[in-house]
Amino acid sequence: MVSNNSPQEELQKLLTLANGIETQISALPFTVPRGVPSGFFHLKRDLKALERSIDKLEAERQDLLGLADIGKVINSSLKLDDVLRIVMDTLIRITEAERGFLMLRDQETDELTTRIARNWEQESIASNEFAVSQTVINRVAEQGEPILTTNAQEDARFDSQESIIAYKLRSILCVPLKVKDRLTGVIYADNRIQTGLFTESDLALLLAFANQAAVAIENARLFESVQQTLAEVTELKNLMDNVFASIASGVITTNVQEQITLCNKATENILEIQSSDVVGSKVDDAFPSLGDKLLPALNSVSEKNRSVIGMEISADLLSQKRVDLSLNISPLKDAQENTQGVAIVLDDLTEKKKLEAQRRLFERMVSPAVINQLDPDELQLGGKRSNITTLFADIRGFTHFSENLAPEDLVSVLNRYLAAAADAILLEEGTIDKFLGDAVMAWFNAPMLQVDHKLRAVRAAIGIRQTISNLHKKLPQQYHLDFGVGIHTGDAVLGVIGTEKRIEYTAIGDSVNTAKRIQENSAPNQILISAVTYAEISSQVIARPTAPIHAKGKSHPIEVYEVISLR
Repeated sequence: MVSNNSPQEELQKLLTLANGIETQISALPFTVPRGVPSGFFHLKRDLKALERSIDKLEAERQDLLGLADIGKVINSSLKLDDVLRIVMDTLIRITEAERGFLMLRDQETDELTTRIARNWEQESIASNEFAVSQTVINRVAEQGEPILTTNAQEDARFDSQESIIAYKLRSILCVPLKVKDRLTGVIYADNRIQTGLFTESDLALLLAFANQAAVAIENARLFESVQQTLAEVTELKNLMDNVFASIASGVITTNVQEQITLCNKATENILEIQSSDVVGSKVDDAFPSLGDKLLPALNSVSEKNRSVIGMEISADLLSQKRVDLSLNISPLKDAQENTQGVAIVLDDLTEKKKLEAQRRLFERMVSPAVINQLDPDELQLGGKRSNITTLFADIRGFTHFSENLAPEDLVSVLNRYLAAAADAILLEEGTIDKFLGDAVMAWFNAPMLQVDHKLRAVRAAIGIRQTISNLHKKLPQQYHLDFGVGIHTGDAVLGVIGTEKRIEYTAIGDSVNTAKRIQENSAPNQILISAVTYAEISSQVIARPTAPIHAKGKSHPIEVYEVISLR
């Protein structure tokens, strides 16, 4: 029958049996043969030796089993802090040390730094209690060989080391941590009270343990590095996603097969699409309305490896909305300057072009000089006094002329005459205030100062007369009309008048009214200027005095001159 008892138990039974037999022999009433007691003595001695061998083998077996368990434990986690804690607690348990320290070599400075320190109660040791032998640690790190001392106070190798004496260190066990023959750290264990604590068996076991621990620590380090790199990459990706999501410009990237790999939020808004619907698709499939205009540019960028900047195209969206786009197309390169595709940055010019068209229209209604003087952010009702020369030009006989003309034809003819007058005024850098039906009002010397503003006004009036004469050559006789012009110089208030809902930039004052009254009394094709205006330019124009004008609302007649030509 096979016994289930352990070898130690079976051996103990034999010893007990031998002792019993020996007792029985000694109690026999007769003398046993001489060799029997000595035989039993040798048997007991051999059984005792066998017991010691079995105990040693069992201890070694337990160490090996413990080492296997240690391997499982320290490899059960890839978190470096957890691995270090498990390593140290296991080390102290298997060696029965008082304290344990684990130093790792810094990958940048190559210096050993204590990463964890634990005591026999599985508690962390404060840094101010790191009383260890740096001599032992440095020697193990430099030579890569373990050190065992059962009593450092009496060990000749360390008899001159102050730290050993000062810290009263006794039993010390220190082994290197190696990965592929490369020292990565040191494990240090000691006992400051008990001597002879560590044995060669402990050293062999700790070396085997250190080999496993070094691999586990290195794996945890690599895992931590990978995690950190992944976190940095994730953070960078999130940053790039935030950047792409935040910028107002649309961004589209493609690979070398012209498949879309990225489409940001701005692109979705501009082109009224969802990125999930176009990522992975070819450009011409994703944007059919852009394909015939965009593909040649993409091919050119890919073939010539040069960017296309400021390309403008128009496209019709699925909602039938038409958009104007500005595109910058560039090769998409990696760190090695290898082309990986194309990057398209697009901006919506629709609103900008609409505003530009509105400004062009506004400039045709209001003088560009006035527009440039107006700051929308600081626009306020009110004005300031300025000395200006005001010009009024009115089409003579227009009321009678309009009676026999269709409205469409009337507007067409009127626009041609007013445009001719406006061109002549703008040529002299005058400011057109407004069109008053069949009349135009303008002034000079504001908002830009013009030292010769009186002469400019007269030149503009002569330009109107000449332009109208040229226009007559192109129009049928029945469409021939003439301007009457009035000019006067004086102070006026220039500024913004009206309400918050409707404003107008204009000039107001008696001098403006005087110019209007002079114009009302001018004959067709006649240019009348006030005596005030004439006084400063008399040497530059040929003019003759005419009868004073008795204007309505004026207490005194207005002295005027008729301009014949420039000198």
